[in-house]
Amino acid sequence: MTAVVILLTVVVAILTLLVAGLLRSHATILKRLHELGAGVETSPTAAPPDTTAAPDDLDLPRPPKVPEGREAVDITGVGPTGEAHAIRVAGAGHDTVVAFLSSGCTTCHVFWSELRNPQLPTGTRLVVVTKGEDAESPVAVAELAPPDATVVMSSDTWTAYEVPGSPYVVHVDGESGRVRGEGTGPNWEQVRRMLLQGAGDADARRASKAAADAQREEEVDDILLAAGIKPGDPSLYVRADGTPAEPDA
Repeated sequence: MTAVVILLTVVVAILTLLVAGLLRSHATILKRLHELGAGVETSPTAAPPDTTAAPDDLDLPRPPKVPEGREAVDITGVGPTGEAHAIRVAGAGHDTVVAFLSSGCTTCHVFWSELRNPQLPTGTRLVVVTKGEDAESPVAVAELAPPDATVVMSSDTWTAYEVPGSPYVVHVDGESGRVRGEGTGPNWEQVRRMLLQGAGDADARRASKAAADAQREEEVDDILLAAGIKPGDPSLYVRADGTPAEPDA
């Protein structure tokens, strides 16, 4: 009987040591988790961050942003009969269609023939550009050249416009000096329609911008009138230094 009591006492002592070890280990784990930030919650009384951005302008209609094409490059080179050419396309008073052709490719021969009657919009200039004499025969180019087209032999122009191959056509807007459209196709008629469509889309965007500008101006006028500021109000005529100015100044 004494032996059983001693055995139970030893078992209870061992179990007590095990439980104490587990509690100590658990407390250590909780302490480490707390130090690492686990279980940390935002105070329910803390104000949520303000994600509302303040407007940087009055709530007025704004004109649409129209992506601009890449900048055009003026064309310089020589003609197939040796004449020098320096053709301005950026900032010119007209649009320019630049057809990059070769005297050797099969598809280009279709373009050479159809460009005798290009049917471009009035005021649009056609310029045919081949590579220089290091890559083209001036005699072959002269035989293919349409009678009313300006033909320039210039490898530098091919490089400037990053022409991937021939035939390739680029439409330059003379006023902005930027490319309005570019591409290629199996024949000139298909490319011509593509260019005309691109030009029409650009014109439509310009008209839309003009209409938006007019609407914005009208709504600004309405806001000023609602604030009691009428045409001729002295507050509308103030110099940069804050001094008043005459309406006609």
